[in-house]
Amino acid sequence: MNIKVPPGPVRTRVLVTVMTYPHPSLKYQELVCTAGITEAGEWVRLYPIDYRYRSVNQRFRKYQWIDVDLWPNGEGNDNRKESRRPELDSIAVVSEPLPTANGWAARRAIIDAMPHHTHKQLAARFDSDKTSLGILRPTKIHDLEIRPADRDWKPEWQQLFSQLTLFGPPQKPLRKLPYTFHYKFECDDDTKPHYAMCEDWELGVLFLNEVARLGSEEAAAESVKKKFLGELCSPAKDTRFFMGTFFPYNTWLVLGVFWPPREAKPSAKKDVSLFDEIDEAT
Repeated sequence: MNIKVPPGPVRTRVLVTVMTYPHPSLKYQELVCTAGITEAGEWVRLYPIDYRYRSVNQRFRKYQWIDVDLWPNGEGNDNRKESRRPELDSIAVVSEPLPTANGWAARRAIIDAMPHHTHKQLAARFDSDKTSLGILRPTKIHDLEIRPADRDWKPEWQQLFSQLTLFGPPQKPLRKLPYTFHYKFECDDDTKPHYAMCEDWELGVLFLNEVARLGSEEAAAESVKKKFLGELCSPAKDTRFFMGTFFPYNTWLVLGVFWPPREAKPSAKKDVSLFDEIDEAT
């Protein structure tokens, strides 16, 4: 009698390119949707990751290579093509973040080699085989719309911040953003604008830092718009969106922005990003 043994986790090297703003979790205390590109040039989603509850030496940054043991299926009934369950204690950071020197050459060598798709193509790929991650190069970016959002986490998540933790570390404070930010853009196979909410952790960090600096949520939201629309999406940048679906629906979100200079010229001076450090103050 042959007994089929389910496959175990596979040690995988991943370049982290996407980290979304955290949200509370009854099971894991907090979760960050993380995605990246393997050494084989394949997209992979690492979920769940309780990023701020990891040890300091496991807190990777974007554009760092990490090694991690991955189960070949998503959490629960997540059947999206790229979803994998990480063994959290197996995470090991193995490099410094790829630099932005020389027109982001080190980063572009990997990102430029990945397939790029339009919004229509991404939607069709999800319908075909549950492909749920990809890169989109917009032909025109109209706006970054600021929309009011619920100011409080839903009731079951609010309980996490008030109840005593019997096992594991205490619940860390996590501010909910009072706005959502939505890109309005066009692709080269459709002149009808698309809308996609931006879930990038860096956007959330910038908003909270600007609230502290400016003393006003409204002013902070406008500052975020100025940065993510006026700078990251300026004509001088070769802007791409890292796109991913919101489970379990085929709703595509902007999970991160890739914004190298449009004309990459060799330079010995490092192009320092506002987001080189992830602010732990969230």
